[in-house]
Amino acid sequence: MPRATWSGTISFGLVNVPVKLYSATRPQDVHFHQLEESTGARIRYQKVSDKTGQEVDADDIVKGYEISSGRYVTFTDAELDELQPEGTRTIDIEEFVDLDQIDPIYFERPYWAAPDGQAAEKAYALLAKAMEDKQQVAIGRFVMRTKQYLAAIRPVDGALTIETMLFPDEVVPADSIPELPVKAKVTPKELKAAEQLIESLKADWKPEEFRDTYRDELLDRIERKAKGEEIVEEPGAEQTAQVLDLMEALEASVKARKSGERATPSGASTTKTSTKSAGTSSNGSGAGSKAKRSTSKRAASKRPAAAKRTASKRTASKRKSA
Repeated sequence: MPRATWSGTISFGLVNVPVKLYSATRPQDVHFHQLEESTGARIRYQKVSDKTGQEVDADDIVKGYEISSGRYVTFTDAELDELQPEGTRTIDIEEFVDLDQIDPIYFERPYWAAPDGQAAEKAYALLAKAMEDKQQVAIGRFVMRTKQYLAAIRPVDGALTIETMLFPDEVVPADSIPELPVKAKVTPKELKAAEQLIESLKADWKPEEFRDTYRDELLDRIERKAKGEEIVEEPGAEQTAQVLDLMEALEASVKARKSGERATPSGASTTKTSTKSAGTSSNGSGAGSKAKRSTSKRAASKRPAAAKRTASKRTASKRKSA
């Protein structure tokens, strides 16, 4: 059962809505431990003093902020607790805005806000319904785990979500990146082809159709290894990066999309099966590939000799004419 990570109230004018926050995400990362290869023993990390080389007890550790090289201002947990901003249990709604006015780059982490107790349900439902009818997002601030957050509260099918947000000075502006903004010019023909490709890829958003295929394959391999199965990696086809004409690549992509195929690096459309076959041949595997390489080598070795004979004939012909 999910556990609440924060509890407090959403302050809406003179109305207070008691809520509990639950994480709206569930990371599915595969975690590994470090082991000593020869013994299989776990590798542990210890908190060791740089000065004495001895392990330090947790009660003897304080937090330090480095103000210059090797100089720190230290704080205990109790001192930091005293510095927590006021209103740690209140999300004060400061304004309402349209969702499309918020750049997604500001969103950080989503939470579900649930009413905290039966007495809070009516005020909760009222706030959610009013916001949904007006298609508005509430903006406020609150403190969680000693950090102040900017938050966006929005209605989703009768429920409220709270997205913690980044403050403006935490977002890196695009114009601070040397390569941005891009100044390259595109032609009307290229733009039209790109728009056609976008149109051909348009679809209704169905998140259930997407999976972390790397994680699936990794978990499958873990299960097979746990059963003692020996896994032999099959060599994959080598893919050579090719520089394509932009217009050619766009037209090939649109054509492949319309025919239900995909475009290869050379610009021609092909099915997945033929791509795999082509990759195997280009990788040099199989008797056919060896034969082709052998033939090419013999042909290459004959070229210099043939060129010399041709040059000798031309020289003799010139002397005879003279």
